[in-house]
Amino acid sequence: MRDGKPNGFHFLDHRTTDAKYNIITDTYVTAGNMADSEPYLARLQAQSDKFGFKVGAVALDAGYFTGYICKKLSEWNIFMVMGYRRFGKRNKEVPKSQFKYVEEMNVFACPMGCILEYVTTDREGYRQYKSNPEDCAVCPLREVCFSKKQKQKVITHHIWEKYKDIARKNKLTATGKKLYKVRCSTIERSFADAKELHGYRYARFRGLKSVQMQAYLTAACQNMKKIALHLTKKGLVEGYFLKFYYFTWFSFAKIKKDFRVSGTLKGFQTL
Repeated sequence: MRDGKPNGFHFLDHRTTDAKYNIITDTYVTAGNMADSEPYLARLQAQSDKFGFKVGAVALDAGYFTGYICKKLSEWNIFMVMGYRRFGKRNKEVPKSQFKYVEEMNVFACPMGCILEYVTTDREGYRQYKSNPEDCAVCPLREVCFSKKQKQKVITHHIWEKYKDIARKNKLTATGKKLYKVRCSTIERSFADAKELHGYRYARFRGLKSVQMQAYLTAACQNMKKIALHLTKKGLVEGYFLKFYYFTWFSFAKIKKDFRVSGTLKGFQTL
């Protein structure tokens, strides 16, 4: 079960579309309790191997904004733009953004100029920086900096935080703003069409393999519509339509003939 998600037996579709024609290039179904970020890199690599193209840029939502994904995308030289969650203010503590990280000394500086030194790194990869309790005792911001039960300020900083900073900076560029803006008309539109026009709001089968089949069929229908619209704009749909019409007519005629001869469904099985 994930926070903010409905309780029950659900499936999750990890879908990828291209930015130019909104063609679905991959659809991968998992259990509903799996995080969005878990299968992403493997699916991205699978698409590159299958289609033989090099991914130039990606636009992802906040569910994929993790240090490991940012690190791998940077190593693969992929321009990344990601959303990020804005957590509500549960208290009046001084936010982490007010503390400046000094990379040369590997310390944090608080708004009053005091130093938070590095202490340790936990098993999840977060570095802990702690202030001097004596400095905090006489600090004028003591009441709003941390809770009364604590004696010093503690800040965590992930070892791959610099890669997340790259993603944040990319989003502020002109290219990043343009790329992230088209998300609503590409991947979000793709999911909306699937739910509203193709019955994709509910799983029609039981089991992961069966729901994966439903995802493939839905994606195929959506892609055929996109391709047909694109060919119509280019004026190429008429020739393809005639070929498809004659193929369908002759196929139906053959099925009808075999059905009359056998009197059973054998004719349908031989095609």
